[in-house]
Amino acid sequence: MDASSLRAIAAHGETYTVEFKRGRQPHDLSDSDIVEAAMCLANGDGGLLCLGIDDDGTITGLAKRHGDRTDPDRIAALLLNLADPPIAASVELVVVDGLDVVAIEVPKATTPVGMKSGLYKRRSLRLDGRPECVPYRPQEMLSAGFSMTGRDYAEVVLPDATYDDLDPVEFDRFRRGARSQRGDDALIDSGNQEILRALRLVNGESGVTIGAVLLFGTSDALARFIPTAECLFQEFNGRDLTVNESLRHPLLRAADELYERLRIRNSEYEVMLGLHRVSVPRIPDSTAREAIVNALIHRDYTENGPIRVQLSVDELTVASPGGFPPGVTLDNLIVESRPRSAIIAAAFKRAGLVDRAGRGIPEMYLSLLRAGRSGPDFTRSTDRSVTVSIPTGGADLDMVRFILNYEEEHQSYLTLDPLRILHEIKAMGPSSVTDLTSGLRLLPSTTRAALSQLTQMGLLEDRGNGRNRRFHLSAAFYRIAEDRSAYVRVRGIDPLQQEQMVMSYIETYGRVTRAEVAKLCLMSSPEARLLLMRLRDEGKIEMCGAKRGAYYIKPSPQG
Repeated sequence: MDASSLRAIAAHGETYTVEFKRGRQPHDLSDSDIVEAAMCLANGDGGLLCLGIDDDGTITGLAKRHGDRTDPDRIAALLLNLADPPIAASVELVVVDGLDVVAIEVPKATTPVGMKSGLYKRRSLRLDGRPECVPYRPQEMLSAGFSMTGRDYAEVVLPDATYDDLDPVEFDRFRRGARSQRGDDALIDSGNQEILRALRLVNGESGVTIGAVLLFGTSDALARFIPTAECLFQEFNGRDLTVNESLRHPLLRAADELYERLRIRNSEYEVMLGLHRVSVPRIPDSTAREAIVNALIHRDYTENGPIRVQLSVDELTVASPGGFPPGVTLDNLIVESRPRSAIIAAAFKRAGLVDRAGRGIPEMYLSLLRAGRSGPDFTRSTDRSVTVSIPTGGADLDMVRFILNYEEEHQSYLTLDPLRILHEIKAMGPSSVTDLTSGLRLLPSTTRAALSQLTQMGLLEDRGNGRNRRFHLSAAFYRIAEDRSAYVRVRGIDPLQQEQMVMSYIETYGRVTRAEVAKLCLMSSPEARLLLMRLRDEGKIEMCGAKRGAYYIKPSPQG
């Protein structure tokens, strides 16, 4: 590690694998603080701990820790002596612009690491993507232990479980699913033992695993071996809880029963498409199924508490214990598919309950957007639970008509990113690249590519330049949506309303600049200049200053 490398790391900021600690004064950083920070990284993916850099990336230096100097070997010894098991880290002292910085390369732990005092912490990401250290709870250590050793918890043998703990009815349920279009028909004529072996759910001749009991276990076996396998189905009428059912079933049955409860409560809207009536469901089937099976597959069964499926007038909410699987965040959940147990996920795929290509979350978005609703909302999730909220209220039937008419007219389907952008602009009004990138959690390049595509398709138009550039739905969009007057409303700020907006702004704030007019009226700077010159020539405003310092006010009484 050299000074230039550390400057670059400091400029990039803290990440999941990079941690900064302030140590300019001796009291800023204790020995325990150093060990705790290293332990936290070790219980994540390992990484770099920098002593002498503030949280904001400012290099402020590390105070001398060992008399008149800082000894890297003594810091390395500290990690060996106070961590349990010891952390064997590489420690360097680097001088950056005359300031001491200690760089500690922390290896990823192969078992959970704590301090000899009994403290355990792990690395985590907040929902906004910033890293933090959080308490490392026993059930999380158990789950992480499987991952660290490369084991899937579903293949762990339950010593006291036997084949009598598995329900033959559940094997028949699996075969029915395997016979479906999305299932694995190679298993439909297989015996129970063959199915277990094909799904990697037995170990040797008699070893019944956690996964076997989760998928095929009797109610008694689930209660004895995996008591956390519980689901609650709740229905609300306003604030009143009208249905509250506890289901303790193996996973395939739980999925079927939860889905059936939603199916019988599903209703439909009708949209006229030419001479035809098209039904639009309150909750698309694929969305309901995906929300349920995601909760069953991805929940952490070492965590206490049930999966909760709650239905109200406005939304369907599905919450499952355990945070996102490692590597999955709010920013990448559409493109990342990382099941907590690959064995359980594979069993659901072969039973025909989930998409074998791992497109479940994108399909949830597509089916909701095509039904005229916003996409699923995962923002209530925490590091202890994943919660998805699915809107069930009134659909945007104009959007539904647009999608159906467009796809019939062009004989092609709209893909996910363009469809998300059209929904966002229709809901929020004219939007910039920055607005859409932030609101939809897209990469800027993805946003620009989708906007370019939609503009070329004639579905979007843009106004303004640079940062003032905004995109709005075009006349072609509203024609296809059979709502031509809406386009007039969108474009209706020409030119009388533009004048009224400028005069109202001056009335409120006393003055206005050309840049403010461009942003206010969604126009380019030259267009704003022409508008202001016209208002000045008509005596409605007065110009003060010159060039870049120019601004406009109401005329003085003498004028």
